[in-house]
Amino acid sequence: MKNELKADVAIIGGGLVGLTLGRALALRGIAACVIDRQPLEIMTDAAYDGRGSAIALGSQQLLDSLGLWADMAAQAGPILDIRVSDGDSRLFLHYDHREIGSDPMGWIVENTVTRRVLAKAAGETGGLTVIAPAAVERLERGAGRVVAHLSDGRTIRAALAVAADGKQSPTREAAGIRATRWDYPQTGIVCSVSLERPHRGIAHERFLPAGPFALLPMTGIPGHPHRASIVWTERQALAPAMLALDDADFSIEMNRRFGDYYGRLTLLGRRWSYPLSLLLASRTTDHRLALIGDAAHAIHPIAGQGLNLGLRDIAVLADILGEAQGLGLDLGDKSLLDEYARRRRVDTLGLIAATDGLNRLFSNDLAPVRLARRLGLATVNRLPPLKHLFMRHAMGTMGGSLGMLLGQGPR
Repeated sequence: MKNELKADVAIIGGGLVGLTLGRALALRGIAACVIDRQPLEIMTDAAYDGRGSAIALGSQQLLDSLGLWADMAAQAGPILDIRVSDGDSRLFLHYDHREIGSDPMGWIVENTVTRRVLAKAAGETGGLTVIAPAAVERLERGAGRVVAHLSDGRTIRAALAVAADGKQSPTREAAGIRATRWDYPQTGIVCSVSLERPHRGIAHERFLPAGPFALLPMTGIPGHPHRASIVWTERQALAPAMLALDDADFSIEMNRRFGDYYGRLTLLGRRWSYPLSLLLASRTTDHRLALIGDAAHAIHPIAGQGLNLGLRDIAVLADILGEAQGLGLDLGDKSLLDEYARRRRVDTLGLIAATDGLNRLFSNDLAPVRLARRLGLATVNRLPPLKHLFMRHAMGTMGGSLGMLLGQGPR
């Protein structure tokens, strides 16, 4: 084992975003090294993370351009329609993918599936090295290079470091980059369910006083052909009591919240819970350092856009670094990092404001507000141009990230 390794870019964090960036850079001829504290075999175990992620159409195009989607597609549940309702109101907003094209609006993919595909691809990608388990104990950022000192005694020299190590990002903290944080008084409860009737590719978002209750279409498994993921936002004070219920009582509460649209919902397997919070780094770059994914921003899951936001970070950063590599430029140059920060600012701030605002608007039961938002949903539903604009934003096919996000990158 060599004590010193060399790379063009050192990526700290080997989750969904970190490994995807590593693949994107390596395919553009940029030597990337991904470091993570956890062994890949733990992160790809089904018990590690019970969540699924919404992959918007634009993000699917990015994953396809990186040669990843082919191994994910069979286990990706297409989102053909989205139905948004407020409690038990008969007024609703319905997005039908056929109104603007033939492609699904997105897909639901279990995080375990995505991690396994990324781990397999990492082992087959020339120019991509994964070191796990190992921790970055110290990151030196000097003139002309960065040096990552690992817990196993090795060092990695690179031109640029990228922090993809999550909301609590030790790399961001060590760099002295402040972050605005807001802990929502809500907990996200996640589980898989079997439906009595087919979901027909419809994703439901039902707004309740405690927060959104989402049912997201998944692919079937033996014995359970109609399967879905539940993302249940509950009051932080009440969530422990819900999680403490036995399976039968938990299912009663779950069915009471969603109703009988698909008949009875039957719990499959275990439940997971996560505190919900907002985070925005005061800046996304520093000397020879860039932040991506949750290290730069974390949002409420109300619109299912968290991973998509991180994938758009990847599309922009890989595009900038790929062009710089072709011109023989220093990948850690300040002008490149400034360009990355500039190109990601509007999209990030806009989505944070939108998700936070929607959560605050819908997570209350004040009668005047309730009436106004129900009328608002019905009004948008009757205005095709406005509805189609919202649909394209949800699909991730408008503005922002060009190049690989549009499927024009290396295959």
